[in-house]
Amino acid sequence: MKADIEWVDKLDDGVKRKVRITFTGKTQMKWQTKRSDEEMWDYDTPPTAEDWDAIEEKIDILYHRRRQPYKRVELIKKLRKEAGL
Repeated sequence: MKADIEWVDKLDDGVKRKVRITFTGKTQMKWQTKRSDEEMWDYDTPPTAEDWDAIEEKIDILYHRRRQPYKRVELIKKLRKEAGL
């Protein structure tokens, strides 16, 4: 089972942004973003409400395809609630 979830967004200024979610334990996950016009990954910028919407949608699809366990669906909902978004 693949642990990472990735997707690419196109920002308003036309630059692509890659988002990667890594599960680093049973109760943690790490957000990483990288713009196509930058060389380094960004580990510090907190996710936006749109990022949370996207990850909830993607984890739900992966869960229904039996590619992610339900505990990760619950973890994402719990962490979003804790983040207040």
